[in-house]
Amino acid sequence: MAGKLIANLIVMGSTIIGRAMLQAYRKALVNANKTGVAHETINNIRRASKTMTEQEARQILGVSENSTWEEIVQRYDNLFERNAKAGSFYLQSKVHRAKECLETVYQKNKQEEPPT
Repeated sequence: MAGKLIANLIVMGSTIIGRAMLQAYRKALVNANKTGVAHETINNIRRASKTMTEQEARQILGVSENSTWEEIVQRYDNLFERNAKAGSFYLQSKVHRAKECLETVYQKNKQEEPPT
């Protein structure tokens, strides 16, 4: 009899706590949407997952700031081919993203140079 009573109390207590947590979670979502925190967080996650710094790209490809574009492409081709044969897709994608990052940097620098 006492065991049955304790079991009922545990079930009822769990139900009450579960409902309260669900209600608090819903309220938190409503508040986050009102203040724009949810949208800002999603945008930050998207931005952070797509960006690679120039320094990180140079480190991945193993080139310096003084390297020419041809040297970068040569390093890219070498690393990309190595990882295509017996490497990992993850490393291959990192090499590709590094080249893309440096490509935008070099294009931007090329546009800023005065014509000679």
